[in-house]
Amino acid sequence: MHFSITLIIIIITALVSFGGFSNKKLIDDLIFYPPAITQQKQWYRFFTCGLIHADAGHLIFNMLALYLFGDIVEKDFLILFDEKGKLLYLLLYVLALFFSLLPTFSRHKNDYYYRSLGASGAVSAVIFASILFNPLVGIGLFFIPVFIAGFIFGILYLLVSNWLEKRGGGNINHSAHIYGAIFGIVFTIAICSLFSDYPLLKKFIEQIANADLKQFIQFGRQ
Repeated sequence: MHFSITLIIIIITALVSFGGFSNKKLIDDLIFYPPAITQQKQWYRFFTCGLIHADAGHLIFNMLALYLFGDIVEKDFLILFDEKGKLLYLLLYVLALFFSLLPTFSRHKNDYYYRSLGASGAVSAVIFASILFNPLVGIGLFFIPVFIAGFIFGILYLLVSNWLEKRGGGNINHSAHIYGAIFGIVFTIAICSLFSDYPLLKKFIEQIANADLKQFIQFGRQ
């Protein structure tokens, strides 16, 4: 049986996350805790925090999004980069965990009350990589039959996340969503330039410029 990189990430994340639901020590050992990085050099926490989630809903939401978008991006990478595509896709996900949390670390490096967990930053990177390749594919909310073109969804996502981050409150690290998305865009553009002849930005712009207005917002099933 062939397992994609996306499926392997989902399986490992689900197993560790479910283990953490009933094991506080496991959560404490893996969670993103800036003072432990600052004082004890536990840099691994940038990555291990993506293996644990607050609850089943948090886990399911992130892994479902990863499954829906990651499978598409992984296939696009394999087409463009051949066997290197697997490694590049894995690097996209793993490095996004790190870079999406750098601003958070800078703000909270000595904050003993701050903790963060979840794979949202990496998932955001994958979603926005998918939007670059397929800007017109409709993205919608569960059970609501309205689909917004991916590039419009991406703009709204960043604006709302930025507003929520400035507003503060709650337990969601919106900053990781934003910087994960930005990393996904920059990384994907960079590797297309370095390892292929595919004009990603040109194709992205052409798809939007040549689209029918009806493709921007669609009603009904995709």
